[in-house]
Formats: sequence, structure tokens, C-alpha cells
Amino acid sequence: MARVLVIGPGDMGARIMAGLAFTPDVHELVLAGVPAAAGEDAVGMVRSTTDVAARFILADCTDQPAVEALLADSNPDVIVQCASLMSPWALVDRRDDIARAFGAAGLAVTLPMQLPVVRAVMSAVRATGFAGPVANLSFPDVTNGILDRLGLAPTIGLGNVTMQLLRVRGALRTELGPDAELPLVRVIGHHNQVYPVMRAEPPADPGDRVRVFLGEQGERADHLAYIGRPYAAGVVYNQVTAAACVRVVEALLPGAGTTRISAPAPFGLPGGYPVVIDDGTITLDLPPGQDLAEVSAWQSSIARHDGVDSIAADGTVTFTEHAHDAVANVASWLTEPLHPDEALERAGRIRALLAL
Repeated sequence: MARVLVIGPGDMGARIMAGLAFTPDVHELVLAGVPAAAGEDAVGMVRSTTDVAARFILADCTDQPAVEALLADSNPDVIVQCASLMSPWALVDRRDDIARAFGAAGLAVTLPMQLPVVRAVMSAVRATGFAGPVANLSFPDVTNGILDRLGLAPTIGLGNVTMQLLRVRGALRTELGPDAELPLVRVIGHHNQVYPVMRAEPPADPGDRVRVFLGEQGERADHLAYIGRPYAAGVVYNQVTAAACVRVVEALLPGAGTTRISAPAPFGLPGGYPVVIDDGTITLDLPPGQDLAEVSAWQSSIARHDGVDSIAADGTVTFTEHAHDAVANVASWLTEPLHPDEALERAGRIRALLAL
């Protein structure tokens, strides 16, 4: 029976808690972070609907000592990190020039809002010697790679390519019928490709499409990623994200057995890959004919659509020219090279700019 620590009492944290509460091998859920009211609400709902023990711990998880204390208090088997300083959907309904500039630039300009918590968590994990898996939902296709440069990569990422996998499996179920056994599905895809997959709009360039492989021999079926019901970008995506997260976290629980799934950023790699998870150990599960170097380079090219040009050996992020041009008239400092040490300070400037 496992104890899971979920960091981040926002919408995603509450949804993940609700999903894990119905996982038979989970006996306690600990939710941590700010604000307190949201955390107590999420914990109260778990207590109201299941027999799973649940509690909330108020903690500033941008502060490494606070996270170290949290780990000592909660004593988890698995850590789920889903906190950020700004929701990816915070600007979705805004039409002002600043919000439009952020949208045009790509998610990478909000990296200062994504990095501080996951970095503090991973620094605390290393400092305390926590040996269990850490799954990160905060822009893992990029943040896991940045932290890898610092020796702080989470075990694996959450969301994104697993969402794409669920969409493919849903398309197959519709095609094959309720009684058919689904084939093995392996998906290689990046965060930026979630949007066209969820909108059911295949990119015109086949090279920009999610790579879908069926069966052990890996028959290509990329089209399956784009034939589900279309959904416009927004909080509705969180429902699919939560389901994808729960699938991966379940596979990370002690004694879970062997799971073949696709998940973001194993080993700090860019984008998402098929993996085998077995008793907390993760190995790549690339289909025949897929070379890791080529796949990683392709993932990095897709990351440019998010505004990431490169990640240096010290974790410094360089932004694309397109991202720079998109925010030039709003705040050119948004696309100055970003080292993780500078993320929290820049996050404060972003919060002021956006009047959050």
C-alpha cells in the first residue's frame, strides 16, 4: 500500500488526487502547497468520496528547506509534482496585447513560472536522499531537460505524450469495437503537438505529426492521433491530462508490475517516448527503426514551436527568434537567455507584467 505526495493544490492537483483516490494500491494521499483553501477542498473531497486517508500540508514549495521538511513529514513512496507559479490556461481568455504576445511566443516564455517549484523539489529530493520516483507535470518536455543539466532531472514527466496515447487508444477502440483486444500502442510526441491532437487537426507537414506505432513491429499509424473528438484549447484539456497522469503514477507505485506506456522526458530527454516501467525502473521502449539520436533531435526541433531554441550544458535556455519577435514590443527581457538561477526573479517580473 502506497503513500503518494502530490505537490500543487490547483485544478490539476485536485484532479490527480481524485483519480488516485480510486487506485486500489494507494492508502494515503498527501497534498501540499498553496493556497490552503484549495488544498483543504481537494483533500475534503477525497475524504468525502473514498476510504483513502488524505491530508493537506501548507508549504511554500519554491523553498528547498520547506520541501525537505515536507518530505520528512509526508514520507511518500511516490512524488507527483504538478505545481507552477502560473497555470498554462491563465491567459486563455485574455485578449489584451500582452496576453496575445505570450500566446504567439510559445510556452517557453513562461518557463520562469514552471521551473522554481520543480527545481526546489528536485534539490530537496537530492539533499534528503529520497529514492522513490518523482513524476513532473510542469512543462516536463523542457523542464526535465533543463534540470538534467544540473543533475536534478525528475524520474519521468506527466501529461503530453500520454494524452496523445490515450487519444490514439480511444480512436482504436472506436474503430475496432468494444470487444476487440487493442494492439500495443507506442507514441513519440512533444508537448507542442498536444494542441493539434486535441483539436483533431493534423499538421500539413507530416514531419510535424505525432509518431504512432502499432504492435511489436511498429506499424505506423500517425493518423490515429488526429481523429478523436475535437476540443479547443482550455481547461477542458485538464480532464485528459489528469487521466494520463494517473496512468503513469499507477505504474510507478511499489509492486505495480510491468507497464508499457508513453510518457514525457524520461532521463531528461526532450519530448515524450515509449517506456517500460517495472518496479520503479524505467527503460526506453522505442519501436524498431527508431534511432534515439534522431528521435531526440526531432523532438528538439518540435520544441522550437514552443519557443525553445536550445538548452546549454549549464541549463541556460536560449529562445527562438520567433519568440523574441513576438514579445519585442511588450517586454524584450522575456526572451533574454534564462539560467534556472534567474527563474524566480524573472517570475516576479512576469507576474507584475501580467498583473496576476
